[in-house]
Amino acid sequence: MSSITQGSYPPVLQDAERERLVQVVKDWTVAHGLTVRPPPAIAGNDTEGILATSAPVTLFPSPFPKSCFEEAKAIQTTYNELYALISRDEEFLTEMVKEVAGGDEFIANLWNVHLRVKKEGYVQNLALGLFRSDYMVHQDDASLQIKQVEFNTIASSFGGLSTQTSLLHKHLAQHEYPLLSSSASATNLDLPSNDSAAGLAAGLRAAFDAYGPSTFGHPTCVLFLTQSGERNVFDQRHLEYALSSSGSSQVPVFRLPFSEILTHTTISSTPERQLLYTLPSNPSLIYEVAVVYLRAGYGPGDYVSNQDWEARYQIERSNAICCPTVLTQLAGMKKVQQVLATPEESNTNSVPSALAKFMSPTSSKTQQLLKTFTNIYPLDTSASGQHARSLATSATECQKYVMKPQREGGGNNFYRSSIPEQLKKIPEEHWNSFILMEIIEPPALTNSILRNGNVEQGGVICELGVYGTCLWDQKTGEVKHNEEAGYLLRTKGDKSEEGGVAAGYGCMDSVALV
Repeated sequence: MSSITQGSYPPVLQDAERERLVQVVKDWTVAHGLTVRPPPAIAGNDTEGILATSAPVTLFPSPFPKSCFEEAKAIQTTYNELYALISRDEEFLTEMVKEVAGGDEFIANLWNVHLRVKKEGYVQNLALGLFRSDYMVHQDDASLQIKQVEFNTIASSFGGLSTQTSLLHKHLAQHEYPLLSSSASATNLDLPSNDSAAGLAAGLRAAFDAYGPSTFGHPTCVLFLTQSGERNVFDQRHLEYALSSSGSSQVPVFRLPFSEILTHTTISSTPERQLLYTLPSNPSLIYEVAVVYLRAGYGPGDYVSNQDWEARYQIERSNAICCPTVLTQLAGMKKVQQVLATPEESNTNSVPSALAKFMSPTSSKTQQLLKTFTNIYPLDTSASGQHARSLATSATECQKYVMKPQREGGGNNFYRSSIPEQLKKIPEEHWNSFILMEIIEPPALTNSILRNGNVEQGGVICELGVYGTCLWDQKTGEVKHNEEAGYLLRTKGDKSEEGGVAAGYGCMDSVALV
């Protein structure tokens, strides 16, 4: 890598310089919506929801290898295609669910939603994915390679704030870094453009247009399903605003808490089962929902009662285009990622049979995918699983691994020495609900993070996410839209295991290509 990573970057800040830069970042982030709702400890009695605070963000863009960045962006449409194919393969997903459902009630309940709708008959064949493939740069001797951390199929967040973070760092590079006493390493930075908000909105727009006009004469809309008390509301709003103004005609966009689905939506009595949304502020206004975009429903915490599962069933059985469908959400299970990356003991071919089921083993696309895979193992009773169990329960070998459940969002994983202790708490027959992944070792970097008004300085680890949008027909397989849609860079302190920004671990960042 270039000299940008060898001690001269980021520049060493004098106290007065740090104070000025922090104030500029605070003002710019609030002025441009690079913000979140403050945590309860800070918000206090903000019952009216009027407070906002700067999202955690780095003071400088982090160095990232240009070759790795371009590789990750180039392969995204292939990943989109792969996961659309997986979502269409019910037989494959049935086997995946069987592997984990015994120890994972949430996965079992999601599968039951699909089975109920299947019995009744699906009425909407189109499915939309707003995906994000997450990577870290793995340093192996002298080579640098991107290795996939996970593939997100539901509620892939921060596309809105990521665009703003790139703009922030470009503003600082143009107006503030040149004023620093040791500014040489922060000049002429290669800061790529990032249109993630517009790219994700384009995917939603493609689905909205594909749905077509209402057969009832109602206006059509896009419905964002959100969590109550959502702190990351501004990230979602950026997508909403980008979508509302996209194309030649406006798109009505509404937000609805996941817990209020059954209160404000109904299914028409027609064979098409259109989803109708009644505007809470004006019950005389009824919209036909063309697209449902889930920014909630990805974890057990959103399903506190059977009514919440009935709400998900109502969405799934309707004629609205779901982002994602239950099958697409299940395609994002860590178990799927594991079988795609792991060859069977009897398979002498370098391409795992699960991957070969969807992609030609000899195609260049398949080889590109394989290069991004890291070592992932099942924790079942197969020979590979037994080997993984010995690694996971060893006090020394476990230091190289992370154990993951079938979950989206930060804060769910178990790292290194915590793995054996966690396995002691889980019945052994449920161990197969987890996968074991080799920890990716990134190159050493330093940066400064502004979080809740305080500057944290030291070693950091970066994780690159590349967004993709895909609209396809579940019945015929026709792909109607398939695009790469910008990027996200999340950075955390090098002593932190988790990386989720919303979960309080990481921060927003952008790349300086090297």
